[in-house]
This record gives sequence, C-alpha cells and structure tokens, in this order.
Amino acid sequence: MVRTRAQSLLAPISQTSSHQHLPQNRRRKRKQSTENAPEPGPGPAPKQPRRRKHPTENAPEPEPDPSPASDQERKHVDPIAFWAERGHWPEEQDWPEDTSEMESPRGRPLARKKPSPPLSRKRSNSTITGITNSTPGPREEKSVPYQGRLFEVLLETKRSYLREDPLGLASANKDLLRSLLETPQPIPSDTLFRDDIFKITCLDLHDKNEARVIQDIARLIVPSAATLSKFGAKHLDILTETVNEGWKHSIPLANPRPQPDYAVGFKRQAFTEDQLNKLSPFIGNIFDGDQSLFLSTHYMYFPFLTCEVKCGSGVFEVADRQNAHSMTLAVRAIVELFRYIKREDEVNRQILAFSVSHNEKWVSIYGHYPVINGQENEYYRYPIQEFNFTALDGKDKWTSYRIIRNIYDIWMPAHYKKICSAIDQLPAELDLAVPPLSGATGLSQDAGSLMSEADPASKSVEQDSRSSNAGQQGITPDTSLTRPEAAKRRKRQV
Repeated sequence: MVRTRAQSLLAPISQTSSHQHLPQNRRRKRKQSTENAPEPGPGPAPKQPRRRKHPTENAPEPEPDPSPASDQERKHVDPIAFWAERGHWPEEQDWPEDTSEMESPRGRPLARKKPSPPLSRKRSNSTITGITNSTPGPREEKSVPYQGRLFEVLLETKRSYLREDPLGLASANKDLLRSLLETPQPIPSDTLFRDDIFKITCLDLHDKNEARVIQDIARLIVPSAATLSKFGAKHLDILTETVNEGWKHSIPLANPRPQPDYAVGFKRQAFTEDQLNKLSPFIGNIFDGDQSLFLSTHYMYFPFLTCEVKCGSGVFEVADRQNAHSMTLAVRAIVELFRYIKREDEVNRQILAFSVSHNEKWVSIYGHYPVINGQENEYYRYPIQEFNFTALDGKDKWTSYRIIRNIYDIWMPAHYKKICSAIDQLPAELDLAVPPLSGATGLSQDAGSLMSEADPASKSVEQDSRSSNAGQQGITPDTSLTRPEAAKRRKRQV
C-alpha cells in the first residue's frame, strides 16, 4: 500500500522521538532498519531535521524555597553561628528567649568530653574564621563577635553583666581594694616609661596597631608573673601565663571561646598529688581534649587575671566585653568549686578575678565577683581604676603596674590558699553509680543534677550550666555518665 503524503511526513518525526528514549545500540539498529526499508511511494516528503530537545525540558521542577522558619524555630537561632554563616547579627525578634542555656553546673562540676568538630565550611570573607574550639584565631578576627552591643545582651542572657549589681561588693573587699591601690611597689628602671623618654614613647605609639602597643608597653601596664618569678619573686612560681591562647579546655559560656591577649592562672605543679587526684574527675583527660570548669588551657588551672589590648578609643568597649566573657568563666570555676563543698557563702560578693583593658593611653581595671542567690549565679564587675596614664606628664603611668603587682603579692596568696582548702575537702573517691546528667543541645549543655559527695545526706540540687557545642556528649571516661537527656529550657526576661 502506498503511503499518503501525511503519513510520510509524520514517520520521521515519530521515529526520531521514539529513538530518544532507547539505548544507543538499539537506536543504531533501528536506524539501520529504517535505512534499509523500501522507499515510500511517489512524491516522498523531504526529510525532516531531527528535533533536539533542550536539556532542561525533562529536568524536574525546582523545589520551592523552604518555608520561613516558624516562630518556635526562630527562637532557637544561635546569634554567633548566625553571624559566622551570614556575616551579620540576626534580627532582634530572632534572638533566643532561653536564658538558662549557659548556666553554671550545680552539684557536680565534672569534666566533659571534647565536643565533636563541626562540619567544615569554606573560608569566606563574610565569616568569622580562625575562631574554633581548637585553633586560635588572629587578633583582628577574634574581636569580631564582640564589636556590637548585642554581645553584651548575649552575656546578659547568661546572667553576666558589665556593671555592678545594686548591692555591690561585700564590705571586706573595701580593705582589699585600699591595699591594692595604696601599697607601694618597686618600679623597674630602664624601660620605655623612664621619665626622660616617656613622652617620646607615647607619641611613637600614636596610630600604631595592637601588636606594637603590646610589644612596647603591655608588660609595663600588666607585669608578667613569669618574668617577676625569674627575677626573684619565688611566691609566683606557682603561676603560669598565656599569650593569645584560646581557652579550649574550659567548658564554654558562649561562642567564640575566650582568647585573651594575656592571662594568668595556676600551674598544675601548684597542687599536691593528693589534690590533683581529687580534682581528676573534674578535669577529665586533657590528652583527649576534655573540657573542665577549672581549666582554661590544658596547663592553666583557675585563671584569675586577663588583659586585652586595643588601639584607639572606639574599640575600647570590645576589650571590656572580651574580659567580661573570660572572667565570667574564671569566677564560675571558683563558685562551683565552693558550691560543691557547700561553702559558696564564702565567695558570695567577693572579688575572685581581675581584668585590665588598655590602649596606648587609657587603662581600665575591674574586679569580677559573683552574686549567689540560692542555686542561681550572677556575675558582675567592679571598677577599680580608670585613667589616662599619659596625662600630667605620666603622673599615673605606674598605677596599673603597682595594682597588678599587689594582686600578685597580696591578693593571690590568700586566693590560692582558699582554693587549696576547698580542694582538700573534695572526696577522695567519687561514687560514680549515679543517674545520667540531664542536658540540652544548642550553645550549651547541662552538667546536671548529682548527689553531693561532700555531704552524703544531702539532696540532689538543680541543674545549671550547659556547654556551647551542639551534639556534645556526656562527661568524661572517669564517670558512668554517657549521654545526657534533653532538658527543658526556661525563659528569662533580659
């Protein structure tokens, strides 16, 4: 039968369309059979060009953008993680309402397992890079999260405040502060603060960066405990110091973890073998990176002094926020140690740490103290001195040096003795047959509720602190506590 013209026209198109869905070898055979077929009748239609399909014709429809986060999800936004990912702070309504995430642990301030590393992310100019739980970041980058007033709000949600509380310090601190301010100290000679070159030194530091300020005058504002020890102050042999080192062994309060320009605390060798054995469940395995309330770095116990250096007056508040963050962890360590042995009243409203913020002209010195209300801790700071050390031909240029030397010589020995007396009261062996701690995800995790070993008849106390890494597991290999259960979050009005 002779094909009609219409049939001839449709045949190539139909064949071509069907070929596109066949394997390549079958297409070839079909093509050969078509070529060998008898030619159509008279008046064949011209061969139609093969229609090429656009690659997107059969592509699946793009999935719609995820629906906006619900109100409940928005309340769990981590402000620091949001900044790291997007380069700016979240909207005010997206900040978490939960204010108890980072509360300090109660009952048992045991060590914690090293948190799992976060998923890798490409380095970007819009992200906070170099500030992780394991790698110290450059000075410029580590200051980024502290530059906005919102970081103070974040600290306040953890009940840490950059101010005095209404009732102030305990009265006993007044005599301490007077002795720190008035007790004379020998002044070093042949330094850049020497009278005849002091003005040149100050002029030379104008418009210089932080590294230059630190190099020239930082140790004249805050003297090095290690250097003083080498020059004969043997009572300082029990101290150690860090320079721009991240506190990766401390249970976090908020991200990023502290990384002070300079910090002072106690060496491991400051404690006896018996004291170290009693501390071991609270320290964990430092070789595995365990985190503790009582450590900053793996070799610094109970830090009590930090210094942050900035350039210019515009960023002076950044140094204050960094110091407040670091010293909240330092004060928390002492509070939880004394709470464990039921002596927390001894440290209530007492200065337990100090911080110094300075640039090339100004110095601010603060004492940091807790306010303990039952099982709740709040952290405040007391302004000790704030002054321009270049004014009046450097009249006050040695004031900060003298105060810090007095902290080393007068305050530190009594503080150390108090810590040792608390450690001596810790039980020699802990009863590890206890229920798992309750915990929570997010920026923090509970250390949980456990029976106090200092008093076997005591009841379990409430949970408090939480760590800052999502998915962090358990406490230490020294305990039978493995996986914390989720804890209820509480709302607190800031």
